[in-house]
Parts: sequence; C-alpha cells; structure tokens
Amino acid sequence: MAARLIDEDPALAHEHALAASRRAGRIAVVRETVAITAYANEDFALALRELRTYRRISGRDDQIALMVDSERGVGRPDRALEVGRAVDRAALPVDVRVELAIAMSGARLDLGQTERALQELDIPELDPDKAFSWSPALFAARATVLEELGRAEEASQWRRRAEIAAEALGVNEADFEVLEVDEIEEIDVPDEVDVDTASEASEPVVESDGGGDDTAEDGTEGSR
Repeated sequence: MAARLIDEDPALAHEHALAASRRAGRIAVVRETVAITAYANEDFALALRELRTYRRISGRDDQIALMVDSERGVGRPDRALEVGRAVDRAALPVDVRVELAIAMSGARLDLGQTERALQELDIPELDPDKAFSWSPALFAARATVLEELGRAEEASQWRRRAEIAAEALGVNEADFEVLEVDEIEEIDVPDEVDVDTASEASEPVVESDGGGDDTAEDGTEGSR
C-alpha cells in the first residue's frame, strides 16, 4: 500500500509504512519503506535514521543516494559529500551509481561549488546518444548545473536530450523539469533501450516504528 500510494498521497503512504514497522520493524524492506516515505514527506531526519537502520540490517548500499540527499535535506551538504565518498562506487549497480552522482552534484551546488558539481556528473553513463533508465534525470541534472554556470545554450541542449530520452523510455517528463527548445540537433536513440533498472528505481519500501534497538543509531555511519 505504501508503494501504491506514495505518489498520490505520501502522508498516507507513510502511515502504512509506520504500521508495517510496528509489526515487523526488524525486516530490512520495512525500514527502507519507512525511510522512503519519510523522505517523500520531507522528514529528512527520520529518513536518515531509517536508512542507517536499513543499511545495517541489509548490508546494502543501494539507498546511498537517498542518504546523501537526506543529508542535504537537513542542511549538511558537507556531511552529504562525506557519506557519498565513503562507498565504493565501482561496487554499486549502475543506476545507483548514477543516482549517487546526481546527489553529490546537488551537494556541490548547495556549497556553491558549481564547477565541481559539473565534474560530479562527468561519468561514463553520461551518453547523450543513448537512452537508459537513468538518462533523463542525469541529463536534466547536467542542464541544471550548466544553467547555474550561465551556459544557457548548453543547458537547453541537455534539457532537450532529457526530453528525448524521457519520451523514448515512456517517463513522465515533468519529473525532470524539461523545457522546450526550438532548435537542437535530434539525438538518435537506439532501438534497444535499457530499462532494466527502471522498475527497481521506482519501487518504494520503508520504515519503522519507533521501538526496539533498531530504531536509533549513533549517527556515525552517515546522516538529504
């Protein structure tokens, strides 16, 4: 129910997640879902706590980008960068690695480090000629940074690329703040579009109750 409701009613989705956590607070996917719904409701402190617990229970780093973003959400972009740098990016799934790059770029923007924000997005997955599940968000993030740098023409091109990729993948373009561009060279999108990770990226799971040893942590592991 949390996954079904999170887009239309995140507050109610969070209530479902909390109900699940009261019954099964030691199950990783429950704590993950609480974290995701807390994040959707902009309760970033709770999201961080639950993400740490999920990470401890599962031993996985697949929500590292959400941790970085939650650190940004509580006003700690420096800490966000530390959390992101602490993981081995080569060991992450490709979609998670891209999400982390976007989150790290956002933290750089928070700190006014615009050039370094652009560098965070210079990753092998930034291929303007192919559409993968992560491409629309990655292209849009690059456009945002270019706008901050005053490079409006390049930003418009990347916005348009985000639009083309979103259309090819059937993604809601509004999610990436796509802008219309009158003149731009069209991009050839290959017939084989990689959408293997799309369903995983959109499937929420979540949190906990507030009881037991699993609910609280000392905060040393990472705390957008």
